[in-house]
Amino acid sequence: MRRFRRAGVAQLFTVSFDTAMSDDMGALVHYNTIMYYVYFLKMNNEQIYTGSTSNLRQRISNHERGSVITTSKHLPVILIGYEAYAEKSDAQRRERYLKTTEGKRIFRQQYRDVLEKMYVIMRV
Repeated sequence: MRRFRRAGVAQLFTVSFDTAMSDDMGALVHYNTIMYYVYFLKMNNEQIYTGSTSNLRQRISNHERGSVITTSKHLPVILIGYEAYAEKSDAQRRERYLKTTEGKRIFRQQYRDVLEKMYVIMRV
């Protein structure tokens, strides 16, 4: 890791050769390009599964193959949405929140239109 100083405050950045940007002072800063995802699957029992991962494609593939115990008995699963975070801790915090009663209520409000369309499609 390298430290960059700006306005007297130390900022830490993980050095990565994939992405480079200039900060306000023109210094070349390398950012970690790994993203962390919170994803939502609609299972065939009408329930929503919430999970988090750093490799979304691989994780969804695991769910679809039945390799994940929690969803294997409720196939097929349909990806209805995901959220991307730069920090793993943020993704984990969001996943924990969305598994609470309040989080489930907020999720259903935010994804209301998607859920209603899926309900109609699955009933036809």
